[in-house]
Amino acid sequence: MIKKLVLVLVAFFALQLNAQEGTASPYSFYGIGSLKFKGTVENRSMGGLSIYTDSIHVNLRNPAAYVGPNLKVFNNENRPVKFSIGASHNSINLKADSGSDRTSATTVDYMAMSMPLGDKFGFGLGLMPYTSVGYKLEDINNTNQVLNRYRGEGGLNKAFLGLGYRITEKLSLGIDMNYNFGNIQNTAIEYLYDDEGNEIQYKSREENRSDLSGLNVNIGLTYKTMINEKLELQSGLTYSPQSDISSRNTRTFSTIVINESNGQELTVNSIDADLASLGLDQTDLTLPSRLSFGAGIGAPRKWFLGAEYTFQNTSKFSNPIVAIDNANFVNASNISIGGFIVPDADSFSSYWKRATYRAGMHFENTGLEINNETINEFGISFGVGLPVGKWFSNANLGLELGRRGTTNQNLIQENFVNFQLSLSLNDWWFEKRKYN
Repeated sequence: MIKKLVLVLVAFFALQLNAQEGTASPYSFYGIGSLKFKGTVENRSMGGLSIYTDSIHVNLRNPAAYVGPNLKVFNNENRPVKFSIGASHNSINLKADSGSDRTSATTVDYMAMSMPLGDKFGFGLGLMPYTSVGYKLEDINNTNQVLNRYRGEGGLNKAFLGLGYRITEKLSLGIDMNYNFGNIQNTAIEYLYDDEGNEIQYKSREENRSDLSGLNVNIGLTYKTMINEKLELQSGLTYSPQSDISSRNTRTFSTIVINESNGQELTVNSIDADLASLGLDQTDLTLPSRLSFGAGIGAPRKWFLGAEYTFQNTSKFSNPIVAIDNANFVNASNISIGGFIVPDADSFSSYWKRATYRAGMHFENTGLEINNETINEFGISFGVGLPVGKWFSNANLGLELGRRGTTNQNLIQENFVNFQLSLSLNDWWFEKRKYN
């Protein structure tokens, strides 16, 4: 049954990846979009904490988590095959000095699988949106006339294939090979007015499209040890070195007429820009290096509390095809604090005592600086993991409340609420035969 369900989820995810608009944030206007990949629902419910690993949940942030000890329920002979799929609904209240608005987006966030390869190795693969572009902005003058309209869509997706190796009982190493692909489309429409302030019928439209592709790797380490009979120390480290992705670019200028009743844009004439003469038809974008490390303590199957720090060298990022005068990138950082508690994992009398309750918070410098204002983000999160089926499968619900940006310097502040749902499914594929 679980294998049939996985096939259905694969087909659904492939359709949604092409159809969805993954964000509604105006800050996705910059760079290659807003970062979508923040781990599983289980991670995000603990403030983004990814250092905790076990044998029944997929960890998308650290490939060393593909391996672990065999389970007693599997006669200490194997580990489960793990599947995970997650989705979210993001509701944003946009606030500026000139007013406020609301917007939302619903997306499939990831699909992944991890399976054991003997006692020492583990294998993982998956697919997820990495960044997302989705904005509609207006530039209005003092007399409330629209000067420019901007919109964008697309983003960068990531398909990964990874391998983990258990060096010792306490130390594991892993590596992911990521293929990044996707496209970003940005459109700007200029409105013109005559001397009496009347809108001119014809508008100018500039359309830019970048098709992106490239490889990068993510290396991870995990270390676990019992401090005493009850407490366990868990720690983790991941590192992604700097890499480049190729961008094939096109630009088109058009004269258009807009049907005011339905917003349809009718093209009068258009011309393709000669980007080759400017050296912009094919460019390389830098994916910055990223380092993350953290540690925590807990009682196995009872509770865990940890902290994690992430640094990303985003000051190296630039996108020559879309140059913006008032914005630049600085180094990004994030601090996550979170954990979970399970009242009684072996309870027969109460279903809710076997559930996992998670909470956390994060403080993030996004690495984006606009009008000399750093765009920061703060969020608190809560979640619950509900046991379903056998082999420790569970459904995970998450809620995240937070704020991004500021109203200073005529910028926009986002107050967001994220609802998240994931299925973490486990199965036993490799059972040793007892009889011939």
